[in-house]
Amino acid sequence: MRDVHRLEPISSNLGSGTVLAAWERFVQGEDHVPGIRPLVAISWHRCREQYRVDPHLARAPVAAAELNHTPEQDAVFAELGFRAASVAHEVGSIGGVVTITDATGRVLAEWGDQATLARASDSNLAPWFCWSECAAGTNGIGTALEAHGPVPISGAEHWCQAFHDWVCAGIAVRDVVTREPIAVLNIGCWRSQLPASAESWLANTATMTQYPLKRRARDCGAELVAAYTQARAHSSTALAAVDTAGKVVIADDMASVLLGVPANTPAVHPTLRWNPGLPELITAARYATGQAAHNPEWVGSTQIFAHLADEPTSISIRPVFSSGRLIGNLISFGASDGAQLPEPEGSTHPQVPPRRLVATRGNRMVLLRLPEVSFAESQGNDVWLSTDQGRLRAASPSLDKLDSELADAGFLRVHRRYVVNLSRIREIERGLRGELSLVMDDRTKEMVPVSRRNAPAVRRALDI
Repeated sequence: MRDVHRLEPISSNLGSGTVLAAWERFVQGEDHVPGIRPLVAISWHRCREQYRVDPHLARAPVAAAELNHTPEQDAVFAELGFRAASVAHEVGSIGGVVTITDATGRVLAEWGDQATLARASDSNLAPWFCWSECAAGTNGIGTALEAHGPVPISGAEHWCQAFHDWVCAGIAVRDVVTREPIAVLNIGCWRSQLPASAESWLANTATMTQYPLKRRARDCGAELVAAYTQARAHSSTALAAVDTAGKVVIADDMASVLLGVPANTPAVHPTLRWNPGLPELITAARYATGQAAHNPEWVGSTQIFAHLADEPTSISIRPVFSSGRLIGNLISFGASDGAQLPEPEGSTHPQVPPRRLVATRGNRMVLLRLPEVSFAESQGNDVWLSTDQGRLRAASPSLDKLDSELADAGFLRVHRRYVVNLSRIREIERGLRGELSLVMDDRTKEMVPVSRRNAPAVRRALDI
């Protein structure tokens, strides 16, 4: 980035008739947008179908009331601010601006060319305004919050027509444990081009900003292991330590069986921890995080379906702190100490079922009508859709998110790994022990298992 004024600029595509024509068709309701990058096409789909953003919005809205930031988040903001300010003169020399936002897309600070800052202010690209996708449509800041890695957005790729004169590139700095965004760093130019070094500078800056986060996460992992070891010496119940994302740091012999992870193998480094694939455990861990933030002495209990268990297992959740900061939880199996966790509640804002599901095939976006989808299956970090067009990778990275979006559209969660289209069930097969399997009406008559926990909901939904 220090050679920004000497490098050849990349094309901004501001005058690309292909992109603008595709945008005009998509805004009018068409789905076929050849020539548009999948990242942009999927973002447009979110803006039109899910967020209902007005493509003729002229200014970004005022951000929500200020949220409390943790000291760690403040450290990220300070580090990004230092790096942004250090290149402000160079960015300003090409008529650009550098912007920092928090995880909600709220602009915190901005540097750069004064004339461009004035134009940015006309669109509310300024402190205390919100540039998340749900607020301002496809843009470098908001779309970076939805994606990983540098996100360049040029000209008519912006969802809102009023922003078509801008070229920008953003990147989200993410928590190394939860992978949730903490902040966004964005570079923007008005009616001009970004330097060729912009994306690499953004990626390098995000990487350097995450180094202290990785060190802190590794130290927290070691402290969780120490807390587990101390508790293990005074407990006879199955015990595990999980981080704030619900991933397992260490588990004893019995807990490892219930969680489906290796036994007595500390995973201090955040990239080496195990995901047990138990949504109820993750939900409980997140709830515990919220409660412990207000009451460090809080202890809770609930029941989850663990691996290889036919009946729900009671667990007790005890938060673990380091220097006043929550770093994870100790999970005791077969215990029911503390306050009972409430049943999961739906969003306070009703979900609008999507008219289409978005999938990808290679570099193409595929828009599927809901009746075309037989079921969704979670495999590792991906969600796959069984459709009339074959097996396709879903654009949504989370089966939980897909489940919440489709809950009012005739789809039902029948297993921790499966969400099915109820109208596509052809037969129901009952096993020797009463377990249920659903035979779908696709060409191969694929069978989807029903977990014991979800069987009552399936029976109610199918009236059997």
